[in-house]
Amino acid sequence: MCGIVGIVGSTPVNQSIYDALTVLQHRGQDAAGIVTLESNRFRLRKANGLVRDVFEARHMQRLQGNVGIGHVRYPTAGSSSASEAQPFYVNSPYGISLAHNGNLTNAAEVKESLFTHARRHVNTTSDSEILLNVLANQLELSNSYPLKPEDVFTAVREVHRNVKGAYAVVAMVISHGLIAFRDPHGIRPLCIGKREIDGSTEYMVASESVALDAVGFDFMRDVAPGEAIYVTFDGQLYTEQCADNPVLNPCIFEFVYFARPDSFMDKVSVYSARVCMGQRLGEKIKREWDDLDIDVVIPIPETSCDSALEIARTIDKPYRQGFVKNRYVGRTFIMPGQQMRRKSVRRKLNAIRSEFKGKNVLLVDDSIVRGTTSEQIIEMARDAGANKVYLASAAPEVRFPNVYGIDMPSANELIAHGREVDEISEMIGADALIFQDLEDLVAAVAEGNPDIKLFETSVFNGSYVTGDIDQQYLEFLDSLRNEDSKTQREIQQDLANLELHNEGV
Repeated sequence: MCGIVGIVGSTPVNQSIYDALTVLQHRGQDAAGIVTLESNRFRLRKANGLVRDVFEARHMQRLQGNVGIGHVRYPTAGSSSASEAQPFYVNSPYGISLAHNGNLTNAAEVKESLFTHARRHVNTTSDSEILLNVLANQLELSNSYPLKPEDVFTAVREVHRNVKGAYAVVAMVISHGLIAFRDPHGIRPLCIGKREIDGSTEYMVASESVALDAVGFDFMRDVAPGEAIYVTFDGQLYTEQCADNPVLNPCIFEFVYFARPDSFMDKVSVYSARVCMGQRLGEKIKREWDDLDIDVVIPIPETSCDSALEIARTIDKPYRQGFVKNRYVGRTFIMPGQQMRRKSVRRKLNAIRSEFKGKNVLLVDDSIVRGTTSEQIIEMARDAGANKVYLASAAPEVRFPNVYGIDMPSANELIAHGREVDEISEMIGADALIFQDLEDLVAAVAEGNPDIKLFETSVFNGSYVTGDIDQQYLEFLDSLRNEDSKTQREIQQDLANLELHNEGV
């Protein structure tokens, strides 16, 4: 999962892009990057780390220019080295820089075709670099200078025909303009806004509307599935539908977990969707679990708070904040064993004993993936004196891997894969386990936009909307993750050996 930003302005954009990336930090904490354009030269800064750590004052001073794009990354498959950080750059034609959120499902095939037919070499394991080269090759085939809007739209149309999967893209072409487009299913989000400064109109695209709010842009609309946006550097806006059969199938997990509650995506308020999830789950609890003697409803911070409050209201039970989250714990990049992972959870959360002691507690989480965190939090609740611990999930059972850009483990690491609810409940140590029904989740989100007829819900039901996913692809994706895990284990062992060496010294 990643976050992208692009601005065509009449004033310097470095600070606006930085601020926008900061409010999109929840979409990726692994790396960040900004490219600006001044005097037909790209100025780039990217590195591993949080936005605030990657960009120091000296970097910001060098990021001059009135146009630019930015990216925050959370890697899904492949390397997480600094060389994989975005935006990427290619010098031909014109000079193009690109940032991408999502995952191409035919990346290996496209990469081979690029080399065989276009003689383009992809130097990283990132499918974003593949996407950049596909776009660059199509723009080169236009054989036109300067590019006209129809040349850009023809290139994007060919991108749609050549690549599959989920992608929201922003790119800059030297001497021309900014290009943004969304995959034909609209799986990953993208919106556009504008603001007026000294009589000039500036345009911005971003993964979530909250990024527009943060830097004073007015939300115009969501970019439609398959649509391309082209803004010339002198501020002319052009749009065109470039997909043959576009249909809106947004990822429902965005509303469950990833997006900020103050964002609107595809005309749906994320906050309202989560409140509605809580209402429907509360009604299920009243209907099917009325034998539970619940004393208090407590959310597992923070994404589940809105749903938990509505559950408490619906079942007429007190709502309490039973956990305190330490906001200043840095990311633990290397956790070699289960003991370290347990310590990590306890460093981030601490139970308020008075809210647990002697009570039957209903904990609420947004979703349950591996189950290890749920098990540890239930254990924390018992250690704090809870009599019984029930757990409710605002999402259904996550039974299948995600292939569209969410960092989710392979099927055999998912606690719900091949297991019934009672078995899962026993594994995590809950006295009762309640999942949201998929129909209720879909209805909760669709309430904000009834025009959405089908959401991307593959992690719950194994139905992949692009229609090109089979077991062979899932095994290939699993092998990429295993290879990356192997690399991480080797890094951990090297660091452990270094630590032992230093202790010896």
